[in-house]
Amino acid sequence: MTGKDILHKMKIKAGLSSSTSDTTGKGKTKMSGKRITHGYHLVKGQSSHPMEDYIVAQFKHAGDSELGLFAIFDGHMGHDVPNYLRSHLFDNILHQPDFLTDTKSAIMKAYEITDSKILEKAKELGKGGSTAVTAILIDGLKLVVANVGDSRAVLCKNGLAKQLSIDHEPSQERETIEKKGGFVSKIPGDVPRVDGQLAVARAFGDRSLKVHLSSEPYVDEEIIDDEADFLILASDGLWKVMSNQEVVDAIKGIKDPQSAAKHLTEEALARKSKDDISCIVVKFD
Repeated sequence: MTGKDILHKMKIKAGLSSSTSDTTGKGKTKMSGKRITHGYHLVKGQSSHPMEDYIVAQFKHAGDSELGLFAIFDGHMGHDVPNYLRSHLFDNILHQPDFLTDTKSAIMKAYEITDSKILEKAKELGKGGSTAVTAILIDGLKLVVANVGDSRAVLCKNGLAKQLSIDHEPSQERETIEKKGGFVSKIPGDVPRVDGQLAVARAFGDRSLKVHLSSEPYVDEEIIDDEADFLILASDGLWKVMSNQEVVDAIKGIKDPQSAAKHLTEEALARKSKDDISCIVVKFD
């Protein structure tokens, strides 16, 4: 890819130290006459391990189309898998020959390919895993969201929150997990877990649990018309303490997306969220 093909490219890597300093930034471009802006903010949680959230926020060309690529990868048991996803998942999606003609199928295939590569590299990447939520904005007109796990995408449309992803909770996929020979634990005071370990039913990596897990994403498409105000991507550190509509209402009056993302992380902290918190806000002006 040549320099002129890239409108704006920004990949942010977090989690390589135990620093509690925030990571923040923003970007902008024009697509089909629309001014698209984004901002992001990441805050390390209270756990003793290093930050395990990674994000992607970039604009680029693919053929004759202009793309906005946004993602949050929330790792567990190490940062190597989410770091790998940050570097490779979008490339694998864009390299699918049917990406522009059948975007949903291309995303599902790329998720499968990427997870297979992660499992092949288990000695290098470790035994951990990661959730993922990805959003691809095509020519400022079509938004394609995919996810595995509990990182979430929410669209604000006419002031109302519309969830574009699914939280893959073990209790909702108990039958499938049990058919694969696994089980879902339900210990008082704890959330349901796959084989008593993982609190999500779908994820990248997690080789020791993979026979009972899925990495098949939920994929949704949305037309970005005049009713669409902004998109929020966030890790579960936000959604554990705020509802979709509370999140939307909290930033309706904040014009700058970076300030909006920072405000959401601060509100989550004020509500005693202890997990890593990562947030991306994309405004459709």
